[in-house]
Amino acid sequence: MDLLKFQADASTQITERFVQYMEDPLTVRRNQVVPFYQNLSSITGSGKTLILADTVEQIRSRLPIEPVVLWISKGRVVVWQTLANLADGKYSGLVGGYDVKPLMDCRVDDVEDSSRGLLLVATVGKFTQRDKEEGDRKIYRVQLDAADRSLWDLLKARRDAQRRRRPFIIVYDEGHNLSNLQTQLLLELEPDALIAASATLRVPEALGSTIERLRRDKKWQDADFITAVRSSDVVASGLVKKHILLGGYVTPMESAVDDLLSQMKGAEESAVALGLPIRPKAIYVSTTNTVDGVSIRDDAARPFRERQARPILIWRHLVEGYGIDPSSIAVYCDLKFDGKFPPPPSFNLLSGGDADYDRFVSGNFRHIIFNLGLQEGWDDPECAFAYIDKEMGSPEQVTQVVGRVLRQPNAEHYPSPNLNTAHFYIRTDEKGVFEAILTDIRAKLASDIPDITLTVKRETSSGSRPYLPALKQRFVPTVSVDSTHARAPIDAIISATQDYRQGGVNTAGKGNRIQVLQDVGGDTDGSEEWIEMAHSNRVTARWVIRREVLKLFPAHGDRQRSPINLCDIEQAKFDAHVEYTSAAATHLREQAARVVEAYVDNSAIVQNALDHPYSPDRIAVDEAKLVRFKNALHEGYSDLNGLEKTFAEALDKTKKVWCRNPSQGGFTIPLLDRGNTKTFSPDFLVWSDKIVFALDTKGDHLITEDAGRKLFYIDKMEDGAELVIRLVTEGEWTVASTGEFSRKSGSSGYTVWSLRQGKPKPQHSATLGGAVDLCLRA
Repeated sequence: MDLLKFQADASTQITERFVQYMEDPLTVRRNQVVPFYQNLSSITGSGKTLILADTVEQIRSRLPIEPVVLWISKGRVVVWQTLANLADGKYSGLVGGYDVKPLMDCRVDDVEDSSRGLLLVATVGKFTQRDKEEGDRKIYRVQLDAADRSLWDLLKARRDAQRRRRPFIIVYDEGHNLSNLQTQLLLELEPDALIAASATLRVPEALGSTIERLRRDKKWQDADFITAVRSSDVVASGLVKKHILLGGYVTPMESAVDDLLSQMKGAEESAVALGLPIRPKAIYVSTTNTVDGVSIRDDAARPFRERQARPILIWRHLVEGYGIDPSSIAVYCDLKFDGKFPPPPSFNLLSGGDADYDRFVSGNFRHIIFNLGLQEGWDDPECAFAYIDKEMGSPEQVTQVVGRVLRQPNAEHYPSPNLNTAHFYIRTDEKGVFEAILTDIRAKLASDIPDITLTVKRETSSGSRPYLPALKQRFVPTVSVDSTHARAPIDAIISATQDYRQGGVNTAGKGNRIQVLQDVGGDTDGSEEWIEMAHSNRVTARWVIRREVLKLFPAHGDRQRSPINLCDIEQAKFDAHVEYTSAAATHLREQAARVVEAYVDNSAIVQNALDHPYSPDRIAVDEAKLVRFKNALHEGYSDLNGLEKTFAEALDKTKKVWCRNPSQGGFTIPLLDRGNTKTFSPDFLVWSDKIVFALDTKGDHLITEDAGRKLFYIDKMEDGAELVIRLVTEGEWTVASTGEFSRKSGSSGYTVWSLRQGKPKPQHSATLGGAVDLCLRA
């Protein structure tokens, strides 16, 4: 699996900080270092596990001895998924230098064999017991085949067959759950690094002395402890949804669920219309064995149809009220039944917690009723709808559920906004509770995910519409990158790449200044000394060239549009192992740079009006902010800033059909840009006879870049409508004889850029209305 640019940037930053620190680490005593500490701060759905996996492989490539990694999580389900993904699942290719196994399967031979990295996966339940001497955790017990040493002591010593102490890295992919006791026990293992990942930074008190040493002696500031992933990058990549719709209800459960099912049906219809293999799912969060409106337990010794437990009432409303197939509904909670009054055979009750998780996942249920017990581990991107019952609807509990509904199917935003939206239907006892929840979610979004928009639907505003349909059908030619002519030069570069399978001096590199602790002398009376290592661990040539290509030309969510797909790196010569700092690795990086250069220089942006043209669909709106227009494709828009609103009003006066183009999920044009591959989303689309104008009112940053200028050269592949690009920049701009573009100092008005005599040319207008007229000239 290839990393997105922000993921690769994060893993590289952690690695570089680790290497820099370990070249001159602080010490607790002569043979124990103060561990390197880093918190990966990233929102739910950003791919934290992916980033951490790449981090430990990068760190491995920079170390002189193969490391031991202890990868821990809180929940057993999360640990099971992590082990499966790292051992032979979707992340296994990222940790190819490691043997991956459960912690409890680790033996002496595994630690002593330093020919490969060792990655051990465990839940904190395996070792978080205060009294290790009297405890019953297997990790503390003496094992018969461990030669009178417990696994705990084995990890603490971690000596290889040459009596060298292997580097030890602890990864905790749910850092916000790291307790003080857990931290103390982890520090007893004397790790070289502790890397945690969470959406929020909460440092346990037990790390206080470590943090203080790094601040005082290394002069670290707050930013040095954190590798932060920008939420805007995550949203733009398509990994998470871009809208949240929050509905508040002070009514019976049925009203809120009715609205949920209505919007869910609309999402299903949108997926079918777009030909997408998506089947939206919904979760229903409620208490388990209590009666609605009172604080008494539901009587389990009653017939099913007389029961008042909320999961049963929700299930009956879905099945009896809407005819939903019971086989698609799971009740994942500890709902009680009397043996004399069992549930119907079609009632799928999963009350075993983690023991029922496999059955739950294999059932592929579309409606899941639970009581927050399904928080950790279950992340289904098709889950886009959530009903939250009143006694589960505290601000804290609602924000916990948000993460379960944020992931986006196929990591792609779609033309229909209801497929890019997380829908919440919250039932409360009084309006003030909903307002408190709303305030809390707004604050969380503002601090953590400001790029996700929030629309509020209150029950009192019965006529409010979260989406507006397109009033007419219009089409825009598909735009793509044609790399046909790039294949031959890239093949030549790959063929010219040297074969290093025979090894040799060029595959060895200069080691880092990271020292390794080694026993000197006998087992009993020997001493320990720090020794310099001349080499670093090896990686495959394939790993080097793939990472470099993706670094220079990142995929940004579209993994198919990458030069790496034109590189035949499955050839046997790319199985060669080289050191990270070797001349061979340098040659491979240079070849990767040539591949990217050949791709950009020999590819072209093209348009095709007949190949699945884009058609604007419904849009998400906030009716309280809606600005209505007469000639727009939709009734109005609610996301226009000041300049865009004025521009839209001028467009509407032309009486041509036009629409506001969403920044994500709308019409996009790929850019051929070295090092920062992005897509261009014009602000507006206008239809005029057989021409579709794509207009952008913030073109200043594009017109000064090569990739932006290439937008004017989009060749037609077939007959049909033609796409024409117009960029609008504020002020008056000129083109110098050298071809450089610049804005006149102190100038006002607007400049429209179009293609004339094969070159981008500026035309100035004193007014925005005049600029619109210039934009629409064929």
